[in-house]
Amino acid sequence: MFLAIDAGNSNVVFALYDSKGGKWTNQFRLETKAPQLISQLSKKVPLYFLEHGISVAQIEKIGFSSVVPEINDIIEQFCVQFFGKRPYQIQATSYPKLPVRTLRPNEIGTDLMCNVMAAYTRVAGPAIVVDFGTALTFTTIDQAGDVLGVSIVPGLQTAIKALFMNTAKLPEVELKLPDSVLGKNTIHAIQAGVLHGYTGLIKGMLEAIQLETGLKFTVIATGGLSSILTNLDGVFDAVDRNLTLDGLRLITEANS
Repeated sequence: MFLAIDAGNSNVVFALYDSKGGKWTNQFRLETKAPQLISQLSKKVPLYFLEHGISVAQIEKIGFSSVVPEINDIIEQFCVQFFGKRPYQIQATSYPKLPVRTLRPNEIGTDLMCNVMAAYTRVAGPAIVVDFGTALTFTTIDQAGDVLGVSIVPGLQTAIKALFMNTAKLPEVELKLPDSVLGKNTIHAIQAGVLHGYTGLIKGMLEAIQLETGLKFTVIATGGLSSILTNLDGVFDAVDRNLTLDGLRLITEANS
């Protein structure tokens, strides 16, 4: 089995890939914040493996992507202690062996390069990956696999939290797309403004990218919140919540 560890700003995702079956079989998440993470690693990871009947001996290889540098040593030390294996950590030096390229390898997030690798491997042509995470990102690649650019805005949950944290009376609300854009109460008003507003933002960004480049793209959505905006049906050519994990696996294999 291949173990992918994807450390984002909110969660660290652990996912198991069955190489023989060619599919992801198990996934679980831990909080990214260092104090909670250290405790959860020592307690929840062994418990998860025990409850699901998975032996650490089944883990043949570990790939690690992180956009949170302060937890990298914590994850690496845990892998060595628990699995007896040092993870392969994706970084700028991982990219020369790939069919995709970026002009700024030290600046682009490894999660975005994982997305690019998986998308280009799938379509072998121009693609835009829309990643619904703590940040909402648009990563654009051309026919040759070159990253043309990245656009970043606050993610859906981040936008909701910003309203809650920076206002006196606005509550933190559920991420649920309302039927109407006309809010009938405070909660409905926030949901309408943020979720319908982001629908327009996403459509507008995709249109602007295609207009500026003159290219026809395959648009792939990923990320845990990619299923929230149901009114974007037909905008995306595919929705794949495992896209980042697939790219993480492919980059690790390319460098093994």
